[in-house]
Amino acid sequence: MEDGGHIIQMPRVKLGSQGLEVSRLGLGCAGLSGYYNDPLSHEAGCSVIREAFRNGVTFFDTSDIYGENHDNEILLSKALKELPRAKVQLATKFGIMSLEGGKHAVFP
Repeated sequence: MEDGGHIIQMPRVKLGSQGLEVSRLGLGCAGLSGYYNDPLSHEAGCSVIREAFRNGVTFFDTSDIYGENHDNEILLSKALKELPRAKVQLATKFGIMSLEGGKHAVFP
């Protein structure tokens, strides 16, 4: 990748046995939607994702439990519209329920 005259070489690794390659570093997106802290605006969250991509990160992780009403997945979809989708790998988790006391369970 080239950015402002600098070349950023992010190492890549194979994921699984189907030939998929991802950046060695990924971005877990939970913190963008308030899972661990106060949520960022979608504008600020998209800016973080764009900056990570400019720095060679192509592997992004989300879940339907991050943020209210699928907020993290919506934020990530907005950011992906601004990136070359064929160069981005996305991981997600689903079917997780929030329980009282900060516990989680998987839908049966």
